[in-house]
Amino acid sequence: MFDALADRLESAWKKLRGQDKISESNIQDALREVRRALLEADVNLQVVKDFISEVEAKAQGAEVVKGVRPDQQFIKIVYDELVQVMGEENVPLAEAEEKPTIVLMAGLQGTGKTTATAKLALHLRKIDRSCLLVATDVYRPAAIDQLITLGKQIDVPVFELGSDADPVEIARQGVERAKAEGINTVIIDTAGRLQIDQDMMAELARIKQTVQPHETLLVVDSMTGQEAANLTRTFHEQIGITGAILTKMDGDSRGGAALSVRQISGAPIKFVGVGEKVEALQPFYPDRMASRILGMGDVLTLVEKAQEEFDLADAEKMQEKILSAKFDFTDFVKQLRLLKNMGSLGGILKMIPGMGKLSDDQLKQGETQLKRCEAMISSMTMQERRDPDLLASSPSRRRRIASGSGYKESDVNKLVADFQKMRSLMQQMGQGNFPGMPGMFGGGGMGNAYAGAGRPAAPGWRGYNGGGAGTKKKKPKDKKKKGFGNL
Repeated sequence: MFDALADRLESAWKKLRGQDKISESNIQDALREVRRALLEADVNLQVVKDFISEVEAKAQGAEVVKGVRPDQQFIKIVYDELVQVMGEENVPLAEAEEKPTIVLMAGLQGTGKTTATAKLALHLRKIDRSCLLVATDVYRPAAIDQLITLGKQIDVPVFELGSDADPVEIARQGVERAKAEGINTVIIDTAGRLQIDQDMMAELARIKQTVQPHETLLVVDSMTGQEAANLTRTFHEQIGITGAILTKMDGDSRGGAALSVRQISGAPIKFVGVGEKVEALQPFYPDRMASRILGMGDVLTLVEKAQEEFDLADAEKMQEKILSAKFDFTDFVKQLRLLKNMGSLGGILKMIPGMGKLSDDQLKQGETQLKRCEAMISSMTMQERRDPDLLASSPSRRRRIASGSGYKESDVNKLVADFQKMRSLMQQMGQGNFPGMPGMFGGGGMGNAYAGAGRPAAPGWRGYNGGGAGTKKKKPKDKKKKGFGNL
């Protein structure tokens, strides 16, 4: 979502490379690139002016620490200012002392508000807060049915009185039902509206006055760019909001909304939608978002996603298998499926420092190769999956697998050979040895997808391979070994 912005900002760092210090003269070209990057990302003009002014003042007054290059220092200043603009810290959803906590969802038509309502309910359920969804959108055809369907999908009850009832009365009775049943949180889905539709805005105001919500969240389509901030301000002036949810952040939005909403409207961004699935909602952390914008990845969010999917007991068993070189194809497929549950391969890899530069073509190649591997493994017998050595010593078995999966025998041979190497290297790494790993699934697959990923995503920030500022990268002796070793 921030690829274009990250590329533009990297051009700014280049303006300072080779300089021995930050000065008023050499910083102007870099600031010009930053300004252009923000404007192209559709950041609000006033926000851009204030941002550049702050960065310029801090950069000129900054003393470059010994051993740190001027471009590295400048990146740190830009990072700090990005965090400042987006709100400095995560603002969690309120939780009332006297239950239930009431959350009122508002937004324009087509922003994904009903889906965001279900996503929020699932997020709260994961942290042991019981929820009740209340359907008050009596205007859009099938809006109530959509919320009921989503409620069943996430196992959260939905309160509704049909499309002929008064939305204000539906909201009131929904809250009463939650009180009677001891439910922790009520999330009220309201009808989408336009700012100019005063009747609908008045209805939203009546619902708010009747139920007295603890949170009024505005759902904003991040693809509206800087207009998202103006929209948030308008709703805040007419209705009064406590926060915003940015949807469609996984699309080709240029990032302007994330950088504009807090500064223009004064309302914090509390969550971001990063996909169509109901699991695709994340709390908004300004520091993590700034890291993504600068191409540094987001390891903390990646760890949290992994913790949701991985079972600790299973992880310990897997560790024992790796250390004893008993990791087999069944385990490998299990890890692949857990990876899929965490989201798309591209979305996961871009959270890893140094992976932000992978092209869409490289990511597609990686996805394709994983599917090929899974298809070949699916054509194995259970005995072959549990004992990969059987395949290493039996050409007839490999031919049968190739025929069953629809791939060439050479593909199966490569899968088996690469798996054996990977298993051996994983064992060595588990024992504290870190040899250069060969490209797993190379030859147009994962090896190529990951090739060169170890380079630092932004100057002065170290990748997992230890490469970074002031570190000369050695060219690999064998291009086929440009795979996981660069992680």
